[in-house]
Amino acid sequence: MTTRVLISTSALCLSLASAALADPARIEAATAQKQGDAWRFDVTLSHPDTGWDHYADGWRVLDMSGKELGLRVLAHPHVNEQPFTRSLTVRGLPEGIGQVQIEARCLVDGWGTQRVTVALE
Repeated sequence: MTTRVLISTSALCLSLASAALADPARIEAATAQKQGDAWRFDVTLSHPDTGWDHYADGWRVLDMSGKELGLRVLAHPHVNEQPFTRSLTVRGLPEGIGQVQIEARCLVDGWGTQRVTVALE
């Protein structure tokens, strides 16, 4: 019985340590520029990519209520390119929208909790 408890405690400690070491994709900068009937978003991310098993794999544009307006998929790791900037053009934003949020995703950890607000001017 004691051995089983020790193993469970050890597994719990390892699990908590892994969660504490997780580094979400971080939004370093984000801009929006009107281009005709569309908006171009340039987003700079940083993440400790280690290779194909763990990397920042996307970011998205959300309205202020959290509805996704556009998604930029990142198809490969950026191990030797940190931070890095990628763009996305979004058409058909709702009329009168004044600001959006940007959220980043990691292949392992999923969507991060950081949201950066970008004014549409």
